[in-house]
Amino acid sequence: MKLGIIANPDKYSIKDPLNRVLQWCTAHHHTILISEKFKDSVSGVDFNHKTEICASERECVTGADVIIAIGGDGTMLHAAKYVKYSTAPVLGVNTGKLGFMANVQPGQIEMALQSLQDGEFEIDRRALLHASSTKGEEFNALNEFLFTKKDTSSMVSLKALYDGSLLNHFWADGLLISTPTGSTAYNLSAGGPIVMPGTPVMIVTPINPHTLTTRPLVLPSDKKLVIEVEDNPDHILFSSDGSVFDQSISGMTITKSQLTVNLVNLRNQNYFKTLRSKLMWGLDKRRRADE
Repeated sequence: MKLGIIANPDKYSIKDPLNRVLQWCTAHHHTILISEKFKDSVSGVDFNHKTEICASERECVTGADVIIAIGGDGTMLHAAKYVKYSTAPVLGVNTGKLGFMANVQPGQIEMALQSLQDGEFEIDRRALLHASSTKGEEFNALNEFLFTKKDTSSMVSLKALYDGSLLNHFWADGLLISTPTGSTAYNLSAGGPIVMPGTPVMIVTPINPHTLTTRPLVLPSDKKLVIEVEDNPDHILFSSDGSVFDQSISGMTITKSQLTVNLVNLRNQNYFKTLRSKLMWGLDKRRRADE
């Protein structure tokens, strides 16, 4: 089995988990694929003869059976840029904070890798959204698209049409179009709903809307959502999964993408267990730990 590694070499917290992955793979005769840039950037890691050096992260993904993303959900989004064109599933090792997608803790690495080897896992296919601009630029997002103000204190003014009908005029600090996967990211902070991955919907969440009765909407993702800029396009900043598109836009058409990202779901994991753990649902400090 070949395992491609994607991680941020500037994060000190990745070194111990990375060494544990390397040691386990050496003991079980599996090959690690890393990019040349990553190898040259990380220190304090014992790479061995079972490591193959690739010219780029894209090449690592292409040649790997499984991708190991070490970091937080930001690392998972970075990995998604490459794996959305691949069938290789991603196992996320969480060295960040919440980690809704990267939900294997460092102390569980050996158990998780053994489960991979034994085939004791399921594939969790996460849908992406696709956006195309009036100029023909195309984007895919695992979490969300964001329209927000740029270099101004004024609100953005956006018009939204869904399946050819007027949805609303939004006057707000910004507008989020999220996937179910992204529902626990910026969308959650902005007051949007949590939506279980696999639900065929997109979430439209205004950020600090001028009209307080303007609330988030959950829409089927099989129809087109068109966002039109009603004020100066130069005042609008558009981003896809945090990557900023540094050009003015007058509008975007958003639909369900044909691409997916495959996540590794171990047998002892499920979405509701992750929610309870990450969001501390049901935790009552008034109760003793042994009750």
